[in-house]
Amino acid sequence: MHIKKIIGKRIYLSPMTGEDAEKYAAFLNDLEVSKGLLMSGAYLTVDGERKWLENPNPSCQDYSIIDIEKEELIGSVGLDGIDLLNSTAELGVAIGNRDYWDKGYGAEAIGLILDYGFRRLNLHSVFLHVYSFNERAVHCYEKVGFKMAGVLRQQVQRGSKFYDRYIMDILADEFYEKHPEFDRNKL
Repeated sequence: MHIKKIIGKRIYLSPMTGEDAEKYAAFLNDLEVSKGLLMSGAYLTVDGERKWLENPNPSCQDYSIIDIEKEELIGSVGLDGIDLLNSTAELGVAIGNRDYWDKGYGAEAIGLILDYGFRRLNLHSVFLHVYSFNERAVHCYEKVGFKMAGVLRQQVQRGSKFYDRYIMDILADEFYEKHPEFDRNKL
């Protein structure tokens, strides 16, 4: 069962549960889905995924992305390494169901989690890492309002080629300026 914690127009974010372990293992073992993720070379079992889902890291807030209309799990989004002293966190997102690619679901999920992080967790800045070959992801992050903060040159190897790792970030003020549909002062 999924809980509607953060509700958007087409999706909602629900706390992750071990009930979805099989679906997540399938997503993450799909090489086309995982090639842009930091753990792309990992071998993930359903049991291993279930253990991870049932023992969340206290410095992370990870959520399942659920299609409102179909009640279908399509991916995950989260804020990891939450640093309340410095008001920062790292964003992670993956749309595991390829039927939902290139349709704005990732951008909607990112908008929802950023609004939550800035308003509820009092974050000031959120950053992410993305590989230079993942042009779809870079475009999505720019669409949401992330800006290039730095480049780690030739940090990841895929096949016989090396690619850069981009560091992108967004500040709370920048997010709310770009997204007036979110009310920063809403309780």
